[in-house]
Amino acid sequence: MEQERLPPKRSYTIPCARRFRDAFQALARRRGVNVADLARSVLLLVPRAVIEAFPDPGGPAKDDRETVIVRSGPAKGRPWRRKPRIQVRLGPGYSDSLVRSAMALALALSEGEARIRVEDGSSGRDADDAVDEAGTRPRRPDGEIGKEFGRLRALVSALSFDPLPEGVRTRADALHVLGFAPESVPGAQEVRTRFRLLATVHHPDGRYGSHLRMSQLNAAMGLLRARAA
Repeated sequence: MEQERLPPKRSYTIPCARRFRDAFQALARRRGVNVADLARSVLLLVPRAVIEAFPDPGGPAKDDRETVIVRSGPAKGRPWRRKPRIQVRLGPGYSDSLVRSAMALALALSEGEARIRVEDGSSGRDADDAVDEAGTRPRRPDGEIGKEFGRLRALVSALSFDPLPEGVRTRADALHVLGFAPESVPGAQEVRTRFRLLATVHHPDGRYGSHLRMSQLNAAMGLLRARAA
């Protein structure tokens, strides 16, 4: 059977404020992915109408410029003042405004400032929820589309943790639930940020929600707060 192929990707140069660009790049580094994967995970897994309704932070202000050194051409080696931008490779058909809104939504989700319920991927294909004609067995999409969605879904599953069978009882348990090493000493702000991120994934109202994981997240935060008091 011929494999279904994704449309070829194109390079987008998205003008944006330096502070916004730097924050998005830092988020991608913390998640261990590149900026394109982070943007694409929102654009493919969140309904387009939700992204369009999220405010576009817009391009850079007139005085927001950066100096770079020209790497090729007649002006090679010379400094050049330009608008800040971020470059990503995505499928065709996205506007600068939509990509910026997707990036802004990713930042808001990471800080716990927004929460969404993802019902379906924008393409209508879902690797886990599709069923065969008898309605009895999940089937996975073939080819490149299946691989793409599997990789993006992995960004979500990577945030999951194995619930502790006896619950959160010790500081080490709490650190495990929040994704920190057992002997680490994260700061209060780092703990709150991690909790908000995980809560957006595991809240029972969400697509990937889990009552058990959410209750253990709450227990972990309560224990660490009590120990810090």
